[in-house]
Amino acid sequence: MSVFKIFFEFILIVIGCILAAFGTSEFLLPNQLSSGGFAGIATIIYYLFHIQMGTTILILNIPPFIIGYFKLGRKFIFKTIIATFLYSKFIDIFENFGVFTTDRFLSCLYGGILIGIGLALVLKVNSSTGGTDLVAYIIQDFNSNIKMSNIIMIVDILVVLGNIITFREIEIGLYSAITIFIVGKMLDIVFEGINFCKLIYIVSDKSEEILEAINLDANKGATALYGRGSFSKKNKMIIMCVTKRRGVDKIKLLSKKVDPNSFVIITDAREVYGLGFKKS
Repeated sequence: MSVFKIFFEFILIVIGCILAAFGTSEFLLPNQLSSGGFAGIATIIYYLFHIQMGTTILILNIPPFIIGYFKLGRKFIFKTIIATFLYSKFIDIFENFGVFTTDRFLSCLYGGILIGIGLALVLKVNSSTGGTDLVAYIIQDFNSNIKMSNIIMIVDILVVLGNIITFREIEIGLYSAITIFIVGKMLDIVFEGINFCKLIYIVSDKSEEILEAINLDANKGATALYGRGSFSKKNKMIIMCVTKRRGVDKIKLLSKKVDPNSFVIITDAREVYGLGFKKS
């Protein structure tokens, strides 16, 4: 690995940790909210025993670090230790700053956005801020049949329930759930981009006419695939078309106008490369 790449990855880790720590310390912690995982456990300990949140996160991560060193490899664990240390220390530093807002809705919204972007930057360089992500990696290494998403979801649910029980306020759990949802969505956006497209499949006995209408009226390109109906046993042309969200309704209406009985399937296309879309 080149020196430039190492430096670039380190910069991303630092920026990601700053964003995640700022969102945690300035928005979630003052309002007793949780983003799940070890940070959520640390929030509970902070209010019960007045121990700094960053310090608690570091202590909780020690056992996973030791196990991960032997199970996941030195390189991954080394970067994860750096990221976790920076994340924890930045949280403790930002604790000394003034509280931005006491509005829990604004806190879960902006806190979730900042944490999601920060964690995504760290994950992009094959690192982690420890916590449930690291635990999930370790558990999956022991049993590959267990899904990481299920492990993280179960831990987050238990932590949110812990928040509700500790603070005896159902709203804290509800707002924390919104935070966790936003963090997940921000991870998707950073990794997959915001230019989501739609993939449309059209099956019809008038595929040629629909294809021509899409080309001329919608000014869109499309691809003709050939398939066979399992029930009718007939060979049919299947139209495949990728479009931005705003073009979906026009293509759907054109299809139904040419053939009211056309079979239209619309699904998400997370990333599209090529003419008219993203360059590779």
